[in-house]
Amino acid sequence: MSDTVYLSGNDPFLYDGVPLKRGIAWVFDMMLIAFLCALVLPFTAFTGIFFFPFLMLVVGFIYRWFTIAGGSATWGMRLVGVSLRDHHGAPLSSGLALAHTLGYTVSVAIFPLQLISVILMLVTARGQGLTDTLLGTVAINSLR
Repeated sequence: MSDTVYLSGNDPFLYDGVPLKRGIAWVFDMMLIAFLCALVLPFTAFTGIFFFPFLMLVVGFIYRWFTIAGGSATWGMRLVGVSLRDHHGAPLSSGLALAHTLGYTVSVAIFPLQLISVILMLVTARGQGLTDTLLGTVAINSLR
């Protein structure tokens, strides 16, 4: 059985509540990433405190890439029942997960891009952010 889904802009089940769920997943993921960074701090001889935002960016990048590549969703997304799909409706490949994570990381680093992304998620029919729009990806309610 394939994990590919036919993505219809008119199917309310696929997109219902996804922007809110993505927001909740983001908060969960950020708390988890902060916890992971706190675990890493002793291994930096606590110098990581001085570049903690950069440490969060690096750990977050690795966390997002590997969790999205491994199941088309971060652990936060899985918790709220959301997954990412490519333009064919298939789960994201490792390469597309890398591109999605890179796009997200750039948008986080440049605040106006993140603001545009959030606005797009709130006003577009499929709730796609800036990176989703550029890559043709979409977040949908998980089918399981």
